[in-house]
Amino acid sequence: MMPHMQTAHATQDDTEKTTGWRGSRELWLNAARRALLDNGLEAVKIQPLASQLNLSRTSFYWFFKDRQALLDALLDDWEARNTGAFVLARDAYAETIAEAILNLIAVFYDPDLFDPDLDFAVRAWGQGADAVKARVTAADAARLAAIRAMFLRFGCDPNEADVRARTVYLTQIGYISMQVREDMTTRLSRVPGYVKTFTGVAPSQSEMARFEARLRLA
Repeated sequence: MMPHMQTAHATQDDTEKTTGWRGSRELWLNAARRALLDNGLEAVKIQPLASQLNLSRTSFYWFFKDRQALLDALLDDWEARNTGAFVLARDAYAETIAEAILNLIAVFYDPDLFDPDLDFAVRAWGQGADAVKARVTAADAARLAAIRAMFLRFGCDPNEADVRARTVYLTQIGYISMQVREDMTTRLSRVPGYVKTFTGVAPSQSEMARFEARLRLA
């Protein structure tokens, strides 16, 4: 009697797991992103994610056709967030080029706008996948174009704007690639010097005050 009851109970649980709450597309995507960041691309697999979320494997297919669709969604998310942050900075209000670059630097202090760990993970992913590498290359070009547009907006000639944009961007990518970790006090102390190096002019005290206020540090 007891074995039969246990089997029936297990069957009921399996049915509820299959037909009940399936999570959400965002839940699966967040779990995949976390797996990518913590353990690399090989960790982004359907069954381990399902187990982690305590969901059935079949629940996954309500939101994604297959694993490749999930990987494509991860790339779309990365591009919308990290490359989109450069567009937001480009279009933000600024009275001077120094203030414009401060708007960009502020992006790198806000993980909700730009996730450096995700950028690092996608770049590593691209080393073994030509299609991903092509997307990284396209993202780099779009980000450089956004920074270049900042300098052009404030009167730089095209050649100077290009070199200055590359100086800004490659410095930041260097930070990401080397996984540099700095405490906030050290980071802030270097900001005026970086702005002067990037633009040729130092930010004013009021510009720095607005920058720190934006970061909720003032």
